[in-house]
Amino acid sequence: MDIRTLPEKEREIYNRIRKKYKLTFDRLKIGEKKIRLLKIADLEQFLDGKDPFADVSEFPFWIRLWDAAMILAYVLAGQKNCRNRTLLELGAGLGAPGLAAAAAGFDVTISDYEDIIMDFQRVSAAASQLSGIRFAHLDWLEPDEIGSFDVLAGAEILFREEFFQPLLNLFNTCLNPGGEIYLAHDARRKSLPRFLELAKDDFEIGTKKQVIRKNDGNITILINRLRPR
Repeated sequence: MDIRTLPEKEREIYNRIRKKYKLTFDRLKIGEKKIRLLKIADLEQFLDGKDPFADVSEFPFWIRLWDAAMILAYVLAGQKNCRNRTLLELGAGLGAPGLAAAAAGFDVTISDYEDIIMDFQRVSAAASQLSGIRFAHLDWLEPDEIGSFDVLAGAEILFREEFFQPLLNLFNTCLNPGGEIYLAHDARRKSLPRFLELAKDDFEIGTKKQVIRKNDGNITILINRLRPR
């Protein structure tokens, strides 16, 4: 895209990031809407020689557009009666689900824990011609007051078991009465069943499968909908 079309603030953010990293935009077409996602073009440059598999807990998950995030984006964009409903995306990374929800009409807050992640999200929102999105720092272990929402959503957020109980606490405090939670994960993620086992006491849990065909085989994404008991 032509960076000169970005608003001044987001153009300044883009140019600041570009001084450190090679950048590109991914495109995600959802119905008639086109979402543009700013991302790092050269992951090797970002990792700076570090082995991403040496300590998976330290892998910067936000730098990649995950298949589960794309599927969740389509799920949220397909929801009915989005207008005047509030949605919080947790651990948003590149922010595809939250941006798609905003394009569909939700009143969206996109949250994550580092300034650089939120800089990417802000540029993506502007490049997608989406306004009114709130960007919020949210530390799951020591969360600040962020409000309550009709929908909570997250893709590939269950990668560390120490976050399970803090996430459940957030679910209970941030979800409005009658609200629902949407989670999307690769079916191979071993931590997902363990989290759902913990969550089942407080939530009714539904599961749907979406199979993505790729050159190296099929990938199954699990979409879970949680509703308070």
